Amino acid sequence: MATTTPLRPPADRVTPPVERLPRTRASLGPWVVLALLVVVALLTLAPFLLVTMNAIKTPAEYSTNGPLALPEGLYLQGLIDFWHRVDFGQKLINSALISGTVAVGAVVLSLCNAFVIGIGRVRGRLAFLVLFLLANMLPHEALAYPLYYLARAVGIYDTRFAVIVIFTVIQSAFGTYLLSSVLAKFPTEILEAARVDGATKWQLLWRVIVPVSRPTLSVLFVFFFIWTWNEFFLPLIFLISNANQTVPVALGVLQGQRLMDATMSSASGLLGVLPAIVFFLLFQRTLTRGITAGAVK
Repeated sequence: MATTTPLRPPADRVTPPVERLPRTRASLGPWVVLALLVVVALLTLAPFLLVTMNAIKTPAEYSTNGPLALPEGLYLQGLIDFWHRVDFGQKLINSALISGTVAVGAVVLSLCNAFVIGIGRVRGRLAFLVLFLLANMLPHEALAYPLYYLARAVGIYDTRFAVIVIFTVIQSAFGTYLLSSVLAKFPTEILEAARVDGATKWQLLWRVIVPVSRPTLSVLFVFFFIWTWNEFFLPLIFLISNANQTVPVALGVLQGQRLMDATMSSASGLLGVLPAIVFFLLFQRTLTRGITAGAVK
């Protein structure tokens, strides 16, 4: 009786077994990354949490338990005393007015300059970009002396208007350099279609370029606001009156002139940084959309 042998595929068609990584090694990767991100987040938030804990402690509790101990209760008198001592409400108004005006003015000025350089293709475009780049690299210490005498000669020294004009020009140097490179790669088909439809240069700027570049402009607005809010050196020189000082200047002057306990010092630090954090959280989605849109382009 004949026996049949099962058919086997040729040797060259036999696929070798696929080697698989152990499941434990593949599953541990995301957890390691998550653990590292948590550690980095805790290290980043640790100074803010430490200042917040010390701001709501009593002076006796701080001296007894130290700065690392958790507060036993909620003590807000340090925050209230600091608010009234420096007239913190007026300082917030000054900082918000200066930072908001500078952010809007710098974005508009940067857009107009970049439109002429990037779209208009003026002669000496590269020289203008190098000039704006060098202006952005100048330290504020080098600008203090000439700007001080210029403000005194014009009659705007010790006014918020002087600080607004100075920082609008300073911030627009960076904005012009950035937007010029962006508008230089603007689709020419859209511009030609708008010109064929009879659009003027003004309409081309505000009805075509601004809507397309809105994410980039939003990012610049957020950056200009936060940068101007945190400025200390030039506002310290140009705002000597108590009624015109900004939040960073008020904090620095108070630390140098008056003796405060540790809890009030922590309260001053908390109130100084909290508005900038709130502004960043409010415009976080705008910032994320702007960066994502730039990455997609």
